[in-house]
Amino acid sequence: KPGEQKHPKEPSSLQCMHLAVVACGDRLEETLIMLKSAVLFSNRRLCFHIFAEDSLKPEFEKKLKEWPSSYTKKFESNIYPITFSVGNAQEWKKLFKPCAAQRLFLPVILKDVDSLLYVDTDVLFLRPIDDIWHILKEFNSTQLAAMAPEHEIPKIGWYSRFARHPYYGTTGVNSGVMLMNLTRIRSTQFKNSMIPGGLTWEEMLYPLYQKYKNYITWGDQDLLNIIFYFNPECLYVFPCQWNYRPDHCMYGSNCRGAEEEGVSILHGNRGVYHDDKQPTFKALYEVIRDFPFEDNLFQSLYYPLQSKFLDTVHTLCGRIPQVFLKQIEKTMKKVYENRVIVYLGANHRY
Repeated sequence: KPGEQKHPKEPSSLQCMHLAVVACGDRLEETLIMLKSAVLFSNRRLCFHIFAEDSLKPEFEKKLKEWPSSYTKKFESNIYPITFSVGNAQEWKKLFKPCAAQRLFLPVILKDVDSLLYVDTDVLFLRPIDDIWHILKEFNSTQLAAMAPEHEIPKIGWYSRFARHPYYGTTGVNSGVMLMNLTRIRSTQFKNSMIPGGLTWEEMLYPLYQKYKNYITWGDQDLLNIIFYFNPECLYVFPCQWNYRPDHCMYGSNCRGAEEEGVSILHGNRGVYHDDKQPTFKALYEVIRDFPFEDNLFQSLYYPLQSKFLDTVHTLCGRIPQVFLKQIEKTMKKVYENRVIVYLGANHRY
């Protein structure tokens, strides 16, 4: 309005919830569906940090621009090349899955970012990112990262049965969803098994990899487990509903948090969105993929999901549909209520 004073905006990086992902090979669609789930439900503005092979960059830019403006105004995105600041780049690139080791270098590359949520490409948000972002405030003075356990039950956990290197806690941690205070990571001296004193994050990565490379199976996740084995006071462990994987339901239901509250973040590892081994995971992926942005969430997302779930009740994970639906239903009700309140508010102004 004429004559109205404009207040200087705080830098967008402070208002943003920062989300990082690393995409190589055939992970373009999966990454876009993950970003879509983030934008669909989140309240605060998002800053996407997408690390991608050069061949994928134009495609990411094109696809994100195609989203309707009511959604594109909710985020800004930066696309970066794959780079490793220490050691042999080719060696890092081949570690476990293509480019996955890039996540280890986020504190070094994103120097201006204070805190960040890193997720794998095969993750889906079933509630606002705002809710996991709040966990940063729960960190005590020594904690600088948060992950969920790799398993709830040691006797069927991978690390507790097979690991040939140190790992965090009784079952290790899974790095597919990792909340990080990058400022703290950059300023901490980490205890390690190589020298008596501490090392910075960047100094530690390559020697640690060299020391354990013949013993690690899961690449960068194993390195993170080794780091937090020596620095357990630095890790906040969040419950399994924030990183819910097929392992949580295929051996019987073993994630109590999800039974009580519903799944908050779904992690379809082992390619389950793309085969028929876990139809419940695939159903969620396909419904979010096919959701037309401007449509009604209940009509075009929740109802199709319910009917797809009816076809999966014969499977181990499908026997507990409420675990998958509870949080998403809650989230949609909130979105709907907010819209009604905003709409009524706008109409009552005059």
